[in-house]
Amino acid sequence: MRVLVVEDEKRIADFLSRGLQSAGYAVDVVHTGNDAIERVHSTEYDLVVLDLGLPDVDGLQVLGKIRNRKVIPPVLILSARDSVDDRVKGLEQGADDYLVKPFAFVELLARARVLLRRGQPTPERLQVGDLSLDCIRRKVTRSNEIIELAPKEFSILEYMMRNRGRPLSRTMIVEHVWDMDYDGLTNIVDVYIRHLRSKIDDKFPVKMIHTVRGIGYMLDAPETVQTTEPENVLA
Repeated sequence: MRVLVVEDEKRIADFLSRGLQSAGYAVDVVHTGNDAIERVHSTEYDLVVLDLGLPDVDGLQVLGKIRNRKVIPPVLILSARDSVDDRVKGLEQGADDYLVKPFAFVELLARARVLLRRGQPTPERLQVGDLSLDCIRRKVTRSNEIIELAPKEFSILEYMMRNRGRPLSRTMIVEHVWDMDYDGLTNIVDVYIRHLRSKIDDKFPVKMIHTVRGIGYMLDAPETVQTTEPENVLA
């Protein structure tokens, strides 16, 4: 899942970025309101963490711009404005939650997870065949065998399971899971897919992760998989 952090104080922005990345999220950071508006309209985010005291545009104006989008990500306001009136105003203008500075990161992370679950149309437990992923406890099992995954491996698998049966390009995977753009040269996706296959496919007779020629990868149960065009048969 991809999070946009809008925070003009670099120390706090770096702290949030490191913490959210450690929790398995891809994170983009911007320091101005105008940059935030540009990012939100060019990239699909699962959550926006928004400071109100920005140097160029008030955070509530940024919130209004976000709310004008057709697809609206949840917004968590993070602000030093701690009066009841400020909190009520932020929530009334469309924020999904409001956290006052100074804050404990564990509380911010808990609130972020609630908002991310609320914004997801899919269940908290994903199931494809005998492969199961618990989004809350961050546990993966296959045929009731626990599979240990690194944070990025878990994020890729979750993204693929949420898009079951949909071919995903390397660009889509990188932009969703990593805080970077895919330049076509790195093999980072292929490396992680090999790691995933070694853990969830190699020991099992039925394979879940499939290469889609010319596109990327897809996860699906074998009975519905078709990764190549069928041959023409003449009567």
